[in-house]
Amino acid sequence: GARETFENYYRKQRRKQARLVLQPPSNMHETLDGYRKYFNQIVGFFVVEDHILHTTQGLVNRAYIDELWEMALSKTIAALRTHSSYCSDPSLVLDLKNLIVLFADTLQGYGFPVNQLFDMLLEIQDQYSETLLKKWSGVFRNILDSDNYSPIPVMNEDIYKKIVGQFPFQDAELEKQPFPKKFPFSEFVPKVYNQIKEFIYACLKFSEDLHLSSTEVDDMIRKSTNLLLTRTLSNCLQNVIKRKNVGLTELVQIIINTTHLEKSCKFLEEFITNITNVLPETVHTTKLYGTTTFKDARHAAEEEIYTNLNQKIDQFLQLADYDWMAMEPGSKASDYLVDLIGFLRSTFAVFTHLPGDVDVHSTMSGKVAQTACMSACKHLSTSLMQLLLEAEVRQLTLGALQQFNLDVEECER
Repeated sequence: GARETFENYYRKQRRKQARLVLQPPSNMHETLDGYRKYFNQIVGFFVVEDHILHTTQGLVNRAYIDELWEMALSKTIAALRTHSSYCSDPSLVLDLKNLIVLFADTLQGYGFPVNQLFDMLLEIQDQYSETLLKKWSGVFRNILDSDNYSPIPVMNEDIYKKIVGQFPFQDAELEKQPFPKKFPFSEFVPKVYNQIKEFIYACLKFSEDLHLSSTEVDDMIRKSTNLLLTRTLSNCLQNVIKRKNVGLTELVQIIINTTHLEKSCKFLEEFITNITNVLPETVHTTKLYGTTTFKDARHAAEEEIYTNLNQKIDQFLQLADYDWMAMEPGSKASDYLVDLIGFLRSTFAVFTHLPGDVDVHSTMSGKVAQTACMSACKHLSTSLMQLLLEAEVRQLTLGALQQFNLDVEECER
């Protein structure tokens, strides 16, 4: 006969039990099982309450359950925010997302509002994207570190088909050539291209079952891919270019590689379109502006070439040893200068013996070679002028000037 007392007692006890159930274990983020247990407890609790609501009278009512669910929802979301932020493994974040979707869909089936959980999944999505970018940073680093920076040799039709299958490349001239032949780019081009596609698939996996529209999915994938290109891949490329021991041939190969990757971006656009079925003409689509990454890398590599050349010229100039008081000039140009010109000659041969199709490379390496040649000549002439005008040089003989003149004429020649 103490119905009211019992109802109050029941509700009070269940509130305490709810608080216990909602307390996540401290190491929950370490394994998927930790999360699974946590969710199962909560679902169990609310399934029991829902059952009691529908099979008894007055023991619980809708207002009481809604109030409990509200508390549960805010505590669960807070716990998930905290614990998911510790997670650095993208596959665990993905599994967690799938669990949260199951959890939300189950409770929605019992009539509990779960919109907030789906909103929170969009936050976790940003974090998933960050863990992917970290992972791919390592992937790109390994690819770039293990590359030999020389054109891919092709011995037979099978290898040719395999590479063309991995990377969108067409060149009628190269197809006509007999085997063995070479692709203009090195291994890192098809490898990087394929890893960008893998990244896009990984992004897509998260957006499944989130009840998002295809434009939202498309937008998310393009934004993440832009970050992958402009931040992750860009840093990796810049690090390779700025490395101490990177040589001229490698830099020239990087210029060629980035040109091909830049051209391939339109195929990545199509790849995303095919996955999401959102046409690029759609008003809201984000463009893949990440292509600028390849332009930037190319400019950095060119700058590095010019800087390297000038440093080499300086090393030769340190060997210049003019006798400013010489009575007679020598019979030929100074040794250091002959060596320097020999070095420059072999350096510029690197640019002219590049493989590949006439249109891209001869104009591209030609343009870089021309600029490098101009920058080298300018640097050399300025440096020679400085040698002549040095403060330590107090007086000059005609013989010394004639020797110097021989050297300048040798440069002109």
